[in-house]
Amino acid sequence: MIQAPAALPLILFFLLLAGVFIVILEIRTLAYAYRTIGISPRYVGLVLVATVLGSYINLPLYRVPVARVLPPQIIERFGRVYFVPATIEPDVTIVAINVGGALVPILVSIYLFLRTRARWRMLVATAIVVFVVHGLAQIIPGAGIAVPMLIPPLTAAGVALLVAFRHAPAVAYVAGSLGALIGADVLNLPRVAELSAPVVAIGGAGTFDGVFLTGILAGVLAAWIAPVARPRGLVSSGAGVA
Repeated sequence: MIQAPAALPLILFFLLLAGVFIVILEIRTLAYAYRTIGISPRYVGLVLVATVLGSYINLPLYRVPVARVLPPQIIERFGRVYFVPATIEPDVTIVAINVGGALVPILVSIYLFLRTRARWRMLVATAIVVFVVHGLAQIIPGAGIAVPMLIPPLTAAGVALLVAFRHAPAVAYVAGSLGALIGADVLNLPRVAELSAPVVAIGGAGTFDGVFLTGILAGVLAAWIAPVARPRGLVSSGAGVA
């Protein structure tokens, strides 16, 4: 038998190994997802690094005076757990934007928009997702805006397949990312004071989340159903085609 003192380092080693494996698996999955929606292989590494490191960075935009700020707590809604962070400034909500969860999806969406031949269909799909997401968005005091997690990506993928089958992955990613960002986040910014949250991070996990995951899931779902979309839907060079 392995004695307890000897077993502890072994257990820690296997936990560390499992953690490394999970990280590698997540990175490979994200790399596959980005290639699927049409990101050039030479940019995938840069996008991954910006996404992973940027997820820890919130850039403050402005401050909103509030009547009160809720104390740290855990809130569950739509099967997801939201953590209310500690107060930063009394009676003030800081509105910020998350680099990995919002800025990177916006830049990727612009990149795909410029390279696709389905720009008008991309705009139509985005508008539909904005309408659906905004109708489902709910205020969670202390945490942010919540939307049923699977509805935005399923909506984006379905709409993309209907309006732009051959271009579905790229259209689904843009419609999902920008649709969630605008529908849940931007259109609800006037209601920030109702949240009583210490920080409202657009695209940040636990506050305005789902922008990044919605785009990735929508793009991959569309690609699985319409695998011919990526090679034919995007221009081979970096120049855009109207």
